[in-house]
Amino acid sequence: MQVFNVEGMSCGHCVKAITEAVQSKDPAASVRVDLAAREVGVESALTAEQVIAAISEEGYEIKIA
Repeated sequence: MQVFNVEGMSCGHCVKAITEAVQSKDPAASVRVDLAAREVGVESALTAEQVIAAISEEGYEIKIA
């Protein structure tokens, strides 16, 4: 599982937006969002760069944890 630090997440809408952004690129992806820790875990065939791009398109700032 790849883990990313994502800034700007604060609510259920953020969780849904990030999950849908990743799953739009890989429908089989497993996405785990921890709002308190500001972490997103992704299990997917996508590369880290592809995941970062998908989440960035939603307007979030990402760092690899």
